[in-house]
Amino acid sequence: MTSIAFQLYSLHAVDDPLASVIDRVGTTVFEGIEFAGLDDADPAGLAGAVEAAGLAPAGAHVGLDEIERDPDAVAETYRTLGCEDVVVPWLDPEHFASAAAVETAGERLTAAADALADRGLRLHYHNHDQEFVDLDGRPALTHLIEATDGVGVELDLGWAGAAGYDPLAYLERHAERVDIVHLKDYDAAAGEPVVCGEGDLDLDATVDAVRDHGVDWLVYEAEEAPDSYDTLAHADRIVTEHW
Repeated sequence: MTSIAFQLYSLHAVDDPLASVIDRVGTTVFEGIEFAGLDDADPAGLAGAVEAAGLAPAGAHVGLDEIERDPDAVAETYRTLGCEDVVVPWLDPEHFASAAAVETAGERLTAAADALADRGLRLHYHNHDQEFVDLDGRPALTHLIEATDGVGVELDLGWAGAAGYDPLAYLERHAERVDIVHLKDYDAAAGEPVVCGEGDLDLDATVDAVRDHGVDWLVYEAEEAPDSYDTLAHADRIVTEHW
């Protein structure tokens, strides 16, 4: 069954301790949170905050370099938080400039996935728009999916749409590799993400799609106004209306 979560990056500039932000998310309709850094907070203390807020960890964004440098530390931190899913949130566009570059990126991600799997964690990769550059008539992300083993895709619908693709059609084609989906809206004509509910993403169809495909988590992420709880209030309204 699909659950709904909130990506904490959406409030990364709020001037409150992370535990307080988590507590605020717990007052909304959301069932879980996705981490995007811990702000030097104690993982055990955060685990207590997550539990007290009645939330579950949907995943955590962790840089590939950090995973490669010390997979033991990454595993210890996120197991403490009860989080079994780690997501590489970004690779620079140069990693998608050619088929050879994608193959190299795929090898690194597969090795990182193997290292985390040995420690009880699953690895996923989160896209922006650079992964949709055309390579031999297909988006580079499709090449990356084929070049990796044991790596899931956290499909960001807004960035896929901003890149000129139908995000729900792309989810349909690659659903077997997608366990986490980012709920983000987009303006197709402008080629950029927009406030959820103000763009071209069909929100009701999105909810139906993730449920039909058995996605584990639909994660709301906003890139605008990260310094205001108004972002969370808007997210709560959108999800209450469509979830």
